[in-house]
Amino acid sequence: MHVAAGARMVDFAGWYMPVQYTSIIEEHLAVRSAAGMFDVSHMGEVEIEGPGALDVCARAFTNDPRSLEVGSAQYSLLPDHRGRILDDVIVYRTGAERFLVCVNAANAEHDYEHLKAFATDAARIVDRSAQTSLIALQGPSAAAILAPLAPSLAALERFAVAAGEIAGIAVLAARTGYTGEDGFEFFCANRDAPGLWATLSAAGAPHGVVAAGLGARDTLRLEAALPLYGHELGEEITPWEARVGWAVKLNRPDMTGFAQLRAAKVDKARRRLVGLGLTRRIAREGYKVLQGDTVVGEVTSGSHCPSLGRAAALALVNANAIDADIAVEVRGESYPAQVLPLPFYKRAQ
Repeated sequence: MHVAAGARMVDFAGWYMPVQYTSIIEEHLAVRSAAGMFDVSHMGEVEIEGPGALDVCARAFTNDPRSLEVGSAQYSLLPDHRGRILDDVIVYRTGAERFLVCVNAANAEHDYEHLKAFATDAARIVDRSAQTSLIALQGPSAAAILAPLAPSLAALERFAVAAGEIAGIAVLAARTGYTGEDGFEFFCANRDAPGLWATLSAAGAPHGVVAAGLGARDTLRLEAALPLYGHELGEEITPWEARVGWAVKLNRPDMTGFAQLRAAKVDKARRRLVGLGLTRRIAREGYKVLQGDTVVGEVTSGSHCPSLGRAAALALVNANAIDADIAVEVRGESYPAQVLPLPFYKRAQ
């Protein structure tokens, strides 16, 4: 279906994925002004179920799942026993004794193997990734597109989740996303994904919905300063350096990596994730951030940002250099950079 729609396909984490259909800028702006549809079935899904499921989640994740009511979700991090962050995830509480964890595609197998170690007679850990597709409908028109198809799902609050049907297709719908816009994500069986994609596409046509690929997804999340694992997050980056320390609740001494995470919070972060603006060049991942001739950081993500009409980047920079004059090295040349407040873009409420 993607190829028939004109998608340019690329390899991504072992998956054959649409990077764009028309142009990244056109798809990006459509999501900001109307709506876009993303096939993100490459994401992994792990289910934790049984009477001990809540205890497993409380030990395995940094946010506090005990605060989750049935039908709600939370952003969290997956630490190892040394307090290193293995992934960032969304944890959905789909039942009193059932949780669904959405993990990043490149980490899906590793995350599952890590979580399997938490299994007990009272808690089963099941990898649902191979049987599950995921379609995201994002943008200010998303609710209006969904409402005639599934009014109860369209009425979900932010970070709520519920089972339902769209044109007879069983879905687990969540009001979550990765674009900085309002929107929904729909988990469904693989066999139902083509029908769900076609249904949402037809319903969204009067609202200006477009098919959008990985390229627009990346520029949208960059503008919203949403971290991407392997870029702004990783085993050598603490949550507080990455500006997601709020997702670490140190109220469970039996949480994996508790002592190390507590120490990392107490220690003053030696680096900080900052936003950078350049007027003449695009700062790409891996480019050096300079203070004079001294390297004080590194760009983690950077691109032209269509909503801003300029280039912007995220960078991990030494905390003591943030207020100083800094530059980015682009192809051997030094270009002045301006530290910008984050996020670069925030939707109107």
